Amino acid sequence: MKRTPGDPRLHIGLFGRRNVGKSSILGALTHCQASIASDGQGTNEDPVPMSLDLSSLGPVILHDTTGLDDDGDLGKERMESSIKVMERTDVSLVVVDSRTWGSFEMNLVMRLEHLNMPVIVLFNKADLAAPPLDATAWLANRNIPHARICAITKAGLADLLALLLQFAPPGWSQGNIMISDLVSAGDTVVLATHIDEEAPRGGRLILPQVQTIRDLLDIGATAVVTLPHLLADVLGRLGRTVHMVVADSHVLQDVAVSTPPGIPITTFPVLLARSKGGLVEQARGTLALDRLRPGDIVLVAEACTHHPIADDTGTVRIPRWLTSHLGHDLRFAHVRGQDFPADLGPYGLVIHCDACAMNRREMLGRTLACSRARVPITSYGLTLAHSLGLLERVLLPFPGVMDQARMLPGARPGPV
Repeated sequence: MKRTPGDPRLHIGLFGRRNVGKSSILGALTHCQASIASDGQGTNEDPVPMSLDLSSLGPVILHDTTGLDDDGDLGKERMESSIKVMERTDVSLVVVDSRTWGSFEMNLVMRLEHLNMPVIVLFNKADLAAPPLDATAWLANRNIPHARICAITKAGLADLLALLLQFAPPGWSQGNIMISDLVSAGDTVVLATHIDEEAPRGGRLILPQVQTIRDLLDIGATAVVTLPHLLADVLGRLGRTVHMVVADSHVLQDVAVSTPPGIPITTFPVLLARSKGGLVEQARGTLALDRLRPGDIVLVAEACTHHPIADDTGTVRIPRWLTSHLGHDLRFAHVRGQDFPADLGPYGLVIHCDACAMNRREMLGRTLACSRARVPITSYGLTLAHSLGLLERVLLPFPGVMDQARMLPGARPGPV
């Protein structure tokens, strides 16, 4: 399970001071010691993810973090790592020693509230003291749930599981929808699946292809998988029974030629971008591609750290097409993994990968950060569709997306 991508698992982060029992609570939930803990402060050096099936929530990832009151240069680095965990957390557990409560905990709760995520406060070491009355009153006024827990005896774990089930974002236990709301049981969808050097070894398909097939099977639809050069023959044999064609971006142009106008087409990357949220915002960002000016800096963001192939999408194909399309020079910056910049001021546009290695919360967080900075954001899949003049066609299966994208406020005049 640790090797599978994060989606659609619920990400739960544990935050608080040093030495309040975060690691012990994680160990109680996982029935093992997730990280070294001691009575000394600041034992954990880095956030520790732990995968498990948790009650009726299904598969989740628990993130243990270092204390947010850490000190020193190394402590600052550890805190920065813990803060990055907040960006990909769906539910936050604020762990408090039942004997302490103060402005630190209140500020932490408010900070997490500002990120628009559910927050649950856990008063640990409940065998030593009851939660302070002023703390429970303050939480009640803000409608923040809390529970008393003892990580050593596991008292209160059932209450915690009940709160997680109650406050987890709806739909996470079922996973993210890829295509099942666009077709019905009994419908036939043809998947024009390209196999290239970036496909996983060992005969596996890439994640968006697998997710789409599973989503179709879950609702009783039929998935017909074929190679792109065989698509025309497959469509000819299936005739009008085909309700949609889904293709890889690399072969979109050929697929569009082979698919009759009456059959909707889209791409696996567009389905994936939609499942992560922010498709309208990304469509708006795609329209902003044509407004880039000479010398603008385009940030190309990769969620994973795969080794680029010769004709890599982010480092070769997109910069090459965009420069040729606009007819003037641009500057390109590249980031990978968790290294998404906090200051987006220098950039005229962000082109993000299709985020198969990120969870929904983190991708939505990055999209929101771009929106707040008035920096348009788009994705690899939408950029490639636009490069072929097929943006509107691949977005046609999603009613209203293009209309909404055109109605949204425009981007700022240029980088600051």
